[in-house]
Order: sequence, then C-alpha cells, then structure tokens
Amino acid sequence: MYSGITRGVFPVVSVERRTGVTRFTVALSEALASNVELGASIAVDGVCLTVVAFEGPRVSFESIAETMALSTLGELHVGRGVSVERSCKLGDELGGHDVFGHVSGTGVVLARGLVGEQLDLTVGVPPAWMKYILAKGFIALDGSSLTVGSARAAEGSFDVHLIPETQRLTNFARRQVGDRLNVEFDPRTVAIVDTVERVMAERFAPRAGD
Repeated sequence: MYSGITRGVFPVVSVERRTGVTRFTVALSEALASNVELGASIAVDGVCLTVVAFEGPRVSFESIAETMALSTLGELHVGRGVSVERSCKLGDELGGHDVFGHVSGTGVVLARGLVGEQLDLTVGVPPAWMKYILAKGFIALDGSSLTVGSARAAEGSFDVHLIPETQRLTNFARRQVGDRLNVEFDPRTVAIVDTVERVMAERFAPRAGD
C-alpha cells in the first residue's frame, strides 16, 4: 500500500521490450533506494511494480503488456522522468490517502492554467468513471494523492489544484494539454458506490411472479 505522497521524479535509464513483458530501469536517489530488496513493491507513476533487480540506486522492474496498455508506462523511453514512491511500512505516517497502485486507466489533460503559483489542471476521463470522482473527494493521478476540486459528471471531467511543493516533486508542472495521466480511484469511494448500486439493484429487481 502507498500513501500517495510522491518522493520525486527520477529518470528511466534503460528500456527493453520483449514479447509480453517490458523491463526497465530507473535511477533512484541513494536515499530512496536504501534497503531495497528483490520482490519489493514500488509505485512508478502510480503503478505498483515489483523490483526484479537492482545495482546501487538503479532499480529494475518488469511490466506485462496489459499494464503497459492501461497506463502511461507504455510511453516509457530512456530519459523520461517518472514519479516514484516506496511502499508504506508499519508505523509510517499516511500523508495522503490509501493508494494501492491499481490503475484503472488514463485520463487526459484538457486544460491547464496558473493562478499565481497554483497550477490548475482539468482532466478528462470516461463519463462512467465519474460516479467514483466526487468534489472534495480523493483521486490518485500518477500515484499522487490529490483532492478533487470541481467535478462535472456529464462532461467526464474534473479539476485538481496543485501547490508549488507538489509541482516540485512530480511531473504535473510539465504536463501539457493532451498528455495522459494514470488514474486510480479512492478505494473507499469505489466500495461505497458499488455497494449502494448492488443493494439498490437487488431491492428494485423484478421478482418472480410480478
């Protein structure tokens, strides 16, 4: 599990595409790579991945074709910067919200603007997703825990507002209109919405003989 607090942006230093699997290596900082182990979980642009090799601060991962297709990892190339977070340990402060690295797909930056030092992004997603995206609720974009500003269900879009520190530690300041972002819904919101939908469907389902 992750807290959605990105620890910085780090460069991809190698990408090897094989049949069904892509292997890539990210050069982390010495501090972030400290005590890394084979099999450890690390979030890369919000996608939970397993460490398959490491040499010093250079950490390697493998991703299957489905993950590459559902996320921005399919766009990886040498030199690309990716957001990274190590998994939480017992006793760690949860600075954001529960994030699991299970990306549902990608959204698209529809608009961006600055209000002083604040960066505002409007993100478009399939309208069917909007039942999980609520004003003032949580959303994870590229693994960063963010609060939703306004949400427009019919349009399939919502806003996020980013302070300078978030911009410094992530790629958001470099995102332009048309760029894709990995999206993970707040799991509590998903559980509540799906449960209510199921209960309502069962309650109002036609009964035999009606």
